Amino acid sequence: MKKWVQKSIVIMVAFLTFGLITPTHEIWEAFDQNPSNRASIGPSPGTSTAEAAALPIETEIQEEPVDYSALLVDAAKEQSYKKFGSKIGPKISNEFDSIIFPKMEEAIAMTVASLDNSSLASLTISEKPSGNYGEKIFNISSNETGMDLIRFHVRTEKRPQEGYYYNFHYHSAEDDFMAHNNLGDIYWEKNTPPKWLS
Repeated sequence: MKKWVQKSIVIMVAFLTFGLITPTHEIWEAFDQNPSNRASIGPSPGTSTAEAAALPIETEIQEEPVDYSALLVDAAKEQSYKKFGSKIGPKISNEFDSIIFPKMEEAIAMTVASLDNSSLASLTISEKPSGNYGEKIFNISSNETGMDLIRFHVRTEKRPQEGYYYNFHYHSAEDDFMAHNNLGDIYWEKNTPPKWLS
């Protein structure tokens, strides 16, 4: 009967705290050693608050550091596929994932490499890629300054005798967004591609 009660209490505590707090072995030892406390868990009525505070029930919740760079990369992929829409995305996804996106990750990593954690935490990614035939995929900007750090674009190019290509590139704040940093091209076909976000 005693084991059944212990297991029930463990399950109940884990369920009520969503698994954040699990009863320790010290609780069961205290429970076994003091027969007067078998009916209730916690300090007995004669225990002072100082003694109750000294009971060996401790829970430490350690917060893991947030990887802001990884969050940016995940949001970058999400915004890219949002821009592609359901007509373009499935057709170019393999090449985008294997050729273009690793270079995007690299560009993001280089841009945020010199930032400290508080500056990284203040970075946001724009959530509205341009539609129609606009180039903007997303921008990464600082909430502290309100300025863009890097802008990712894709341009639709028609090449004679070949057809349409998507040219992926980015512009950086380091040179006031003047340089065109190429990430690569993906071939569409000879027919006119659909509009972005379609």
